Amino acid sequence: MNKQLKAIPSFATEAEERAFWESHDSSEYMDWNKATKVVMPNLKPTTQTISLRLPLHLLETIKAAANARDVPYQSLIKVWLQEKADHH
Repeated sequence: MNKQLKAIPSFATEAEERAFWESHDSSEYMDWNKATKVVMPNLKPTTQTISLRLPLHLLETIKAAANARDVPYQSLIKVWLQEKADHH
């Protein structure tokens, strides 16, 4: 049973469109069961700065490991964290 979908109205501005979708259910305008997954490989994930306290000896060990790999130590920390997160 296919329900009749409403036509998506035209919008003069992005703000007008945003206001419309904030107050309307998109399932009345499109069939999400027919949606396809989109891959956007050029998007960079957002990052957030955090403060992390590490014992000095641990930080020095990480810096030495990064230096041996010729990569910045913060990049190495991110790689290791991602690998550990993927493992779990």
